[in-house]
Amino acid sequence: MKNKEFKELLDSIGQARKIHAGKLKAAHVTKFNPVMVRSIRLKLHASQATFAHMIGVSVDTLQNWEQGRRRPDGPALALLKVADINPQAVIKALHM
Repeated sequence: MKNKEFKELLDSIGQARKIHAGKLKAAHVTKFNPVMVRSIRLKLHASQATFAHMIGVSVDTLQNWEQGRRRPDGPALALLKVADINPQAVIKALHM
């Protein structure tokens, strides 16, 4: 890793700490509503059971997302973003 990239990484970590501590607002926050989670699943032509297995969550968790009782976060949110933009990449990467 080059010095410039390392400095950018350290700056990013510092910003994340400030955001977590409430000292800085995030520049962009992505929230998925229930319709978006369902539409992403449908783009992949997957049942709830298949899609849940594909992204490594329980069917109950997926149903909670789709019905708006909970929101995806962390790695699941990142994977959903990718699946929304490029569903074929997810299918290819996960060998489905």
